[in-house]
Amino acid sequence: MLRSSPWFDGDDEVALAHRAAIRASGGIIERGADRPIIAVIDTSSDANPCNLPLRELSEHVRTAVTEAGGTALVMPAMSLGEDLMKPSAMLYRNLLSIEVEELLRANPIDGVVLLTNCDKTTPGSLMGAISMDLPTILLVGGNREASMFNGTEIATGAELWRELDRYRSGESSAAEWREFETAYGCGLGSCNIAGTASSMAMVVEALGFSLPGASTVQVADGSAVRFARDSGTRIVEMVRENLRPSTFLTEASFRNAARVLQAVGGSTNAVIHLTAIAGRAGIEFGPDKIAAVGVGVPVIADVQPCGRQLMRALDAAGGVPAILRRLDDVIEGDALTCTGASIRSSGARAPLDDGDGATIRRIDDPVVSGQAIRALRGTLAPRFAVIKSAASDPRLWKHTGPALVFHGYDEMRERIEDPDLDVSADHVLVLSGCGPVGVPGMPEWGMIPIPRKLLDKGVTDMVRVTDSRMSGTSFGTVILHVSPEGAVGGPIALVQDGDMISVDVEAGRIDLELSDEEWERRRAAWTAPVSQHLRGWPMLYQKHVLQADQGADLDFLTAPTPAHRIPVEPVIGRS
Repeated sequence: MLRSSPWFDGDDEVALAHRAAIRASGGIIERGADRPIIAVIDTSSDANPCNLPLRELSEHVRTAVTEAGGTALVMPAMSLGEDLMKPSAMLYRNLLSIEVEELLRANPIDGVVLLTNCDKTTPGSLMGAISMDLPTILLVGGNREASMFNGTEIATGAELWRELDRYRSGESSAAEWREFETAYGCGLGSCNIAGTASSMAMVVEALGFSLPGASTVQVADGSAVRFARDSGTRIVEMVRENLRPSTFLTEASFRNAARVLQAVGGSTNAVIHLTAIAGRAGIEFGPDKIAAVGVGVPVIADVQPCGRQLMRALDAAGGVPAILRRLDDVIEGDALTCTGASIRSSGARAPLDDGDGATIRRIDDPVVSGQAIRALRGTLAPRFAVIKSAASDPRLWKHTGPALVFHGYDEMRERIEDPDLDVSADHVLVLSGCGPVGVPGMPEWGMIPIPRKLLDKGVTDMVRVTDSRMSGTSFGTVILHVSPEGAVGGPIALVQDGDMISVDVEAGRIDLELSDEEWERRRAAWTAPVSQHLRGWPMLYQKHVLQADQGADLDFLTAPTPAHRIPVEPVIGRS
């Protein structure tokens, strides 16, 4: 029996009203018919150009579901756009997951196609679907085409940071900065490099929730429509096979996803999201395991920000299936996917190019040797910190220098422009109080701009340490996600200007060099910041959000026991 059957079977007024509602919205419903109801969760919004291609794709999914013998209900969900949402779309990732879970729970849904694209819509939607444990496929809208500026293709995000430094240093004029703005608005779709959106799309495909090759699709490519139709067909089959997340998602699935993340030099944000997704599945798979499986997996995808090319080159080279084939010796190939087949079969027929300049390289001829994302610990980060070493300066991997501390975004942005700031290239820039509880929402403030004074002298990278995040399109020697964060009394809250901080990336260490007596004195003097949020979602979030090393999920949304993985079904009666 379909999960939706209790809504529609019977002759009472409740079932009659339910059937009438489906017909009124244009759906097909018959008593006793084996016709699955498929939710098509659409996160498109005019406030989120990244996700706007989903509007068209949702209709293609609907058509395919109908042709496969199902009934599709297109259901809007909140759109988490990186461009306009403040202080951060991350603040609302968990809220989207609640919305998706409750939409699926409260309605007569047998399976779901999640339509996502921008950074947080992908993990947030998937977290909710995993908690509800219905047959699930995730379809992304695709990454955008590249426009041109000064004869160069614009790499979304990365080129913005480069042009910002050129403008701040006086290398480019105000007129050029305005011209860049016009070129930067280069159309719909996700960032065209391996930022968080593309990283999460590829991670989700490696987990088994997307059809092979679907995660790297281009907005302007007709294959996006093909994947939409194939996803609509497949979800009806999954319902009939009862293929749910709990039936195919294992720790091996997460290890494979982490290996793909490392191989593409993906976003550090994916570490938080992958941890949170695992938590919804009742699987312990945190930052340590993500970093550990990266040992022996170098960066083999020549895509920015760790490489040179754009996402369309990775797609043309075979996308995730080709990466899986390159990683065949380390991939756990028996892990199942939404296709009903193994992950090994996804890469079995992928094309491989062994010529010079190949976009997806051999492991023995990598773009960057060594793992892309590494975990750090020490007195400054007792639980965890992360660095995208593949996008940083190896000369700074072992460094000791005095701290220059910023408490908050506004102070940081003001002081770095001060030409008289007491700072040298040896300083370690520290931004505290901007983690999950701080602000709240853990914004992408961690890539602290090089102080103007040093930028003018040609300094391009410095060691930076923060309890916040940075964009997946960013680069530099930035140590992120320091846990516990400053807002809850973590050691980063105790750092003062001039304190010596030592970093050893290869040894996995980050330490604040204080005597035991000074540690105790500062801890005793610390007081918790008083939140300005007295109501609403931000207040609830601050009270229940977990730390970055736990995925920054809400404590009551995780699945610590098997019982937490069983959703309570609603009573089917009068509303």
